Amino acid sequence: MKKFIIEEEFWEVFPEAKIGVIVCRGIDNAIKDQDQYKNLLQSSEELALTHFKNEEFSSNEVIKVWRDAFQKFKTKKGARSSIEALLKRVNKGDHIMTINPLVDIYNSISLKYALPCGGEDMDTFVGDIKLTKAAGDEPFITLGSDESSPPYEGEIVYKDDQGAICRCWNWRESVRTMLTENTKNAFLCIELVDNDRVEAFLSALNELADLVSHNLGGTYNISVLDKDHKEIVIIS
Repeated sequence: MKKFIIEEEFWEVFPEAKIGVIVCRGIDNAIKDQDQYKNLLQSSEELALTHFKNEEFSSNEVIKVWRDAFQKFKTKKGARSSIEALLKRVNKGDHIMTINPLVDIYNSISLKYALPCGGEDMDTFVGDIKLTKAAGDEPFITLGSDESSPPYEGEIVYKDDQGAICRCWNWRESVRTMLTENTKNAFLCIELVDNDRVEAFLSALNELADLVSHNLGGTYNISVLDKDHKEIVIIS
């Protein structure tokens, strides 16, 4: 049995946060129709522009709330939330490139709702998955690098018994656990720090699950974790 556990160290920093989790089983993530997902992403890029209420990029609330969150723990210099990285590209007029169906689907939801979304291959997990503060010695190798770059002590990370899975909360993921065309069982998450957007958060979760099921098959379970519900079983 494997669990996803959000430890008390996280809640001490972000007591009002909510983490939505979708556990997908038996999916087919093989690339078959790349244009389908290219079109999906471009539709979401147009919707993403509606979140820019202010001309100054950083003053938009969907950006500001995550910059404020990243000020509450030690981060790598220049690290920004995953949603800021996506929205920045769209704001500059650049398209989001397709990667594989599951990543394209969650990126489309991330753009549409301006919320950080992520995903990992559950079959690569070693032991329980934890959202917590890093000890600072967790191995971490990201895509395009051959060298380990461990998180800072006190950095918010997802990790398992083998090392860090995602650094600076949702900034950058480990190549070890990333989603590929061969992924059959996936752990997807959507993160919320501002309770003013709970309705959008829940809509995003349900739409993400439906899109995965409709396009990739398999089954799914949705859970929402908060300070009163801190863990779930992801593999029984």
